[in-house]
Amino acid sequence: MGRVFVAGSINMDVVATADRHPKVGETVAGRQVLYFPGGKGANQAVAASRLGAGTTLIGRLGKDSFGAELKTFLGDQGIDLGYVVETAEAHTGTAIITVAEADNTIVVIPGANGLVGADDVEVVPLLAGDVAVSQFEIPLPSIAAFFQRARAAGTVTVLNPAPAQKISGELLALVDILVLNETELGFLAGVNLSDSDEAGKIIGAARKLQVREDQTICVTLGKRGVLALAGREEITVPGRAVKAIDTTGAGDCFVGALAAQLADDVPLRTAIAFANAAASISVQRMGAGPSMPTAAEVAAVL
Repeated sequence: MGRVFVAGSINMDVVATADRHPKVGETVAGRQVLYFPGGKGANQAVAASRLGAGTTLIGRLGKDSFGAELKTFLGDQGIDLGYVVETAEAHTGTAIITVAEADNTIVVIPGANGLVGADDVEVVPLLAGDVAVSQFEIPLPSIAAFFQRARAAGTVTVLNPAPAQKISGELLALVDILVLNETELGFLAGVNLSDSDEAGKIIGAARKLQVREDQTICVTLGKRGVLALAGREEITVPGRAVKAIDTTGAGDCFVGALAAQLADDVPLRTAIAFANAAASISVQRMGAGPSMPTAAEVAAVL
């Protein structure tokens, strides 16, 4: 089995729950405030590790109380933190999240995540059979350096381009599997998409993003399931009916679970179905990092 290497953000999520989201300029009474380990990189690493993959996280923390708490939590998940650097130059990344009506709004303050550089990722011992994962909460040049290193080693590269921002053709060409939701797909493909669009329109937008014939574009659609364009093959995985409590981190759960399956050499279609089931479990719990399921929990619902 290969290892999963995640280069990405590490945040403390400060979560406020309320009956509804405030309108612009409005104050509403909240129910409670909660603190959860988060950050897209950390979430994806937790998901992969809990699902049985040997997992290494590459990133940065501030030398502050949030950083100390996060390091303890991540270490307890069995994640290799040998490439996580503590820096006094910036505070630990923080996300301010409002959860209401089972949906969320998020403001992310990058802090130390913005200091992750090429030097952090180029020393990682990647091998063929491993899976390299990243997202858009660290600088894009650092992601490109990470994926160049991965491609040279024969490592599978998985990119989750979130939060959405423009991606260069050079970086996209380094990606084996692109995992994104319909909003991110519409932004990157220059197509107006909604959550009610038919599969054909979504697949058509995915085709606009493909820059290599062997590239996979995997589109997560929440309760509608997953659509993927693997080369020229179209893969459909139906949604799972569950009662969502908190959708924060569901996409990260999917990415981490997919990476864990790929590191175990599981076929793509099976890996996508497994990751979809894992994400459906995560939305039934509060928090991002702590909501990630174990392999036994996923097996029980498949």
